Amino acid sequence: MNQALQSLIERYRPESIQDWENALKEIIQELALLGLWRSKFYEHAAFYGGTALRIFHGLPRFSEDMDFSLLVPDTEFEMSSHLESIRAELASMGFTFEVEQKSKRFETAIDSAFIKGETRVNLLSIGAPGGLRDRLPGTQKIKIKLEIDTNPPPGANYEVQTLLVPIPFQVKLFTLPDLFAGKLHAILCRNWKDRVKGRDFYDFIWYLGRNVPCHLAHLQMRMEQTGHWESSQKLDLDALKERLRERFATVDFEQAKADVRPFIRDADELALWSNMFFGTLVERVAAAD
Repeated sequence: MNQALQSLIERYRPESIQDWENALKEIIQELALLGLWRSKFYEHAAFYGGTALRIFHGLPRFSEDMDFSLLVPDTEFEMSSHLESIRAELASMGFTFEVEQKSKRFETAIDSAFIKGETRVNLLSIGAPGGLRDRLPGTQKIKIKLEIDTNPPPGANYEVQTLLVPIPFQVKLFTLPDLFAGKLHAILCRNWKDRVKGRDFYDFIWYLGRNVPCHLAHLQMRMEQTGHWESSQKLDLDALKERLRERFATVDFEQAKADVRPFIRDADELALWSNMFFGTLVERVAAAD
């Protein structure tokens, strides 16, 4: 294992096989961000979502997918031109991954790609103990999805953050109030069907615990775009709180806890989760102009 990769894995001090898998995924995510920087991707797009929160703001849970948004709408944007830089970055560290764009079955503003590779082979690259690796089926794969919104709603603000390993590089991402707006849009508008995404609620608590306000104007633009708010009305804090109370009252929080549990180390963080608990948190939501 080369020294740069050694420095990446030492931050995690993994013990269980789940620890090693989570560490591997996050290292792959960071190398993907580096590859995108080399291809000048951030001249066109910004990073957002749970993985952005984890890598740049210390969210204490692991994340899977990588979400990006163009700075301005462009239906002709070609994500594929940036994928080779990700593939080359991973290969330079000794990883064996495919990086492929997903074909669309119908027209949508979201372009997707996947980073895919065998779990056991790539755990070997980061020095996972053989006894742990051998517990995994040879067919098990690491899969990280990348999505980019080519028709983003307006009104977001951006900042540039720096990572220092494996080399210093910079990533453009949404500011915290705009990241919170995106998270509240997911909580209010995501169609969970029969699988509640508990990671959304975990992140909600994280934002409140750090007194991050929501950029209401950007949240309204997101809700208008998905048909969850009328443009003739202004979304104010009282209306947002009412929507949140209604949403929290309908959530199956046992499903939510089951979803987020593999991504955290201390399950006691979820002990208080219930409809009533989240209902009491609504009054802590604040707004930014």
